[in-house]
Amino acid sequence: MQLLTNTSAMIGIFKTNVATYRERNLVIKAICNNFDVGPCNIDIEDCDKVLRIVDLKVEEHHIIDFVKQQGFHCEVLE
Repeated sequence: MQLLTNTSAMIGIFKTNVATYRERNLVIKAICNNFDVGPCNIDIEDCDKVLRIVDLKVEEHHIIDFVKQQGFHCEVLE
């Protein structure tokens, strides 16, 4: 997982295939409802459809598996 330290907050950055605003909103809402995380966003304009999660308190494989359960590709952005 690519984790960046930001005043003790961990940030997870993932590559996805979330392509629409509707999909983005559904995935973000599902993540926020199921995990203890800070703000998250998916940049659907970026070629990697980057999912960024601030204050990530779970291991990356939990997020990856969860997003895949929602029907989308998800992997750590290298």
